[in-house]
Amino acid sequence: MFRRTTAFVWILIITVVFTVILLNNNWSLLEDVDAGQDTHYESLKTFAESLSLVKKNYVEEVDEKDLVYGAIKGMLSSLDPHSSFMTPELFKEMKIDTKGEFGGLGIQIGIKDGILTVIAPIEDTPAHKAGVKAGDRIIKIDGESTKDISLFDAVTKLRGKPGTSVTITIIRKGLDKPKDITIVRDIIKIKSVKSRILDEGIGYVKLTQFQQKTASELEKALTDLYKKEIYALILDLRNNPGGLLKSAVEVSSRFLPEGKLIVYIKGRSGDKTEFTAKNGNHYFNLPMVVLVNEGSASASEIVAGAMQDWEQAVILGTQTFGKGSVQTVIPLSDGSALRLTTARYYTPRGRSIQTTGITPDIVVRLEAKNGVETHPVIREKDLSKHLINDVSGEDNGNGKDSDGDSGKDKEDEDGKDSDKETEVVPSEVSEDKDNQLQRAIDLLKGWRVFRKLPEAG
Repeated sequence: MFRRTTAFVWILIITVVFTVILLNNNWSLLEDVDAGQDTHYESLKTFAESLSLVKKNYVEEVDEKDLVYGAIKGMLSSLDPHSSFMTPELFKEMKIDTKGEFGGLGIQIGIKDGILTVIAPIEDTPAHKAGVKAGDRIIKIDGESTKDISLFDAVTKLRGKPGTSVTITIIRKGLDKPKDITIVRDIIKIKSVKSRILDEGIGYVKLTQFQQKTASELEKALTDLYKKEIYALILDLRNNPGGLLKSAVEVSSRFLPEGKLIVYIKGRSGDKTEFTAKNGNHYFNLPMVVLVNEGSASASEIVAGAMQDWEQAVILGTQTFGKGSVQTVIPLSDGSALRLTTARYYTPRGRSIQTTGITPDIVVRLEAKNGVETHPVIREKDLSKHLINDVSGEDNGNGKDSDGDSGKDKEDEDGKDSDKETEVVPSEVSEDKDNQLQRAIDLLKGWRVFRKLPEAG
């Protein structure tokens, strides 16, 4: 039976996700350096002094590169949730990720309440077959504690050569004590496009990520569906965490007329860079529903926002994640790289998605009935140090104000939001109980019926 995992994919698919990524291999490290900024060099002097003191006086011998890397990680972590430092090894992994294939376990992970947590295992992967479940909290990897571990460090430990094994220690609701699970790594292939015929000529395409080959795979899927004489399409972007900006633009171009604005980005200078549809006026123009939910982020929101602004599709589902920032990957001289938030992006009508997300034209929620396993919903506005929405001014109390200072949540003694009940959604649903999908099918069927009715005279 077809099953769809709805577990919220909010940081990694053992990869870099929930981001619009610009790969910039020609970045000049000197172009923004101002030799007249004395305070800049005073700060560097302080850092050099600290580095020297640590190397000379720390109780054990330390590697200077480890100290420098640690300092850079700390600097990036003080900015926003999506800026980070990648060691040469992690940078190589990220470039592999965008191609959709890597060696690993096949789990989606994130940091929740300070603990490394499984968001969902990917079906038919080693983790899924070993019994790893959404919500499992990984407290050890190969016997080493994951306390205060970063996501990228977790990726490094969990990934590895196919055929090798890794043991994770998990705690799970219902278990009396921690449980060790040993998993043999394998090649994980993330197919970004899945398609089929649903019902009486309705085509269905699900995009799982925005990778380098996503647009070409989508083109092939649409061509195959056309041959089967579909009259409408459902594009499923639920739980799609994003990926490459170029891929999002290419995908949008399959559904918009030539020259239509898809998205524009603005950096600190205020200069705009626009991205328009390029398809030679060859685009899909049948009735269409786009499915979104709280796990649809960044690149997914670009596509949904463009389709909504140009009225090319009906957006159906629940409010999206709300990540409206662009990360530029900037290679450094030693093979490492910065993943730096460099711009905000905006829909064709100038809407900022940051913290607010895309509001569906038709809101349909998955039902979390008694006895059904659920997981809490987390969105951009719930992440510490998130950017505010510069158009609406929305901050939700957990982001950075105009002075760049972090705000504080209204919390009780347990660190929980005292003003609202935590939103939860089903962890998994079967197709026959997927009321979002069924509503989309009914909507397209209804459109076809109304087309056959005679016009009022």
